[in-house]
Amino acid sequence: MEFIRSLTQLRPRHYQRGGVATIGNFDGVHRGHQTVLQQVLVTARQLQLPSTVIIFEPQPQEFFAPTTVPARLTRLREKILAMQRYAIDQILCLRFNAEFATWSASEFIQRVLVEGIQVQHLVVGDDFRFGQARVGNFATLQQAGGHYGFTIDRWQTFILDGERVSSTRIREALAQGNLNYANLLLGRPYTLCGRVTYGQQRGRSIGFPTANIFLHRRVSPLSGVFAVKVHGLTASPWPGVANLGTRPTIGGQQLLLEVHLFDFDQSIYGHAVEVEFIAKLREEQRFDSFESLQQQIQKDVQVAKTKLFWENFP
Repeated sequence: MEFIRSLTQLRPRHYQRGGVATIGNFDGVHRGHQTVLQQVLVTARQLQLPSTVIIFEPQPQEFFAPTTVPARLTRLREKILAMQRYAIDQILCLRFNAEFATWSASEFIQRVLVEGIQVQHLVVGDDFRFGQARVGNFATLQQAGGHYGFTIDRWQTFILDGERVSSTRIREALAQGNLNYANLLLGRPYTLCGRVTYGQQRGRSIGFPTANIFLHRRVSPLSGVFAVKVHGLTASPWPGVANLGTRPTIGGQQLLLEVHLFDFDQSIYGHAVEVEFIAKLREEQRFDSFESLQQQIQKDVQVAKTKLFWENFP
């Protein structure tokens, strides 16, 4: 899979045969999105054409309402990693900025779909809107397809428990600490990615050294204390307990993921890791003293080990 960072990075090899494409945020790359990707792949193979997923960065809501937009399920890197599980040929990332927001629907079709990737077949949802003031819709694309010579099809909706699987349903499940249901909607365990950085060493001073992982997020779809597995450090995932929040006991304000790895003493600064959330233990809270915090962490460790034992950890 090739990641194309902008329209300006398109080269003849990306569009010389045209292709089958879909467009969307794909936040979470959940089971509904996976159905769309499979639909694109099947059509691309039938037509013997390459497959393209078109995404936006930032996501449109983040551009128009940055302070009120819901928390993302997946940052760009996490989204790309999730899509690598599928045989998509290329991802085209469109920079959503002030200039892009002024493009009309016809300009989007002309510059992205026709001149950009020379699309031959497009798969989008009935509710897809695009162009300035979001005036473009499925009917607009159908009309353009007749003019420019590309065909268009609707997304196949994925229904679970009588409702469409959506990023909103997953965010609600995560906010409630219902990881099992969130994972069911995602079709895989929920994870967050980041790089281990130097912290204030406060965990080490109370006997619980932590790997500090800055998530490059303003808000997170979940918070609290969790039993976790950490991928990317050893051949097998390593068990631990994690706090995801702002660390109110020390007056913290920046969102941080702190992971205490069980029986682990290697230096891992600078390592890129993926943290898989197994079970929520409790909400993050402020303690009156480090002694109280230390006692609670001891309890958290024991509960986390019990949870992880049932995940077949030795």
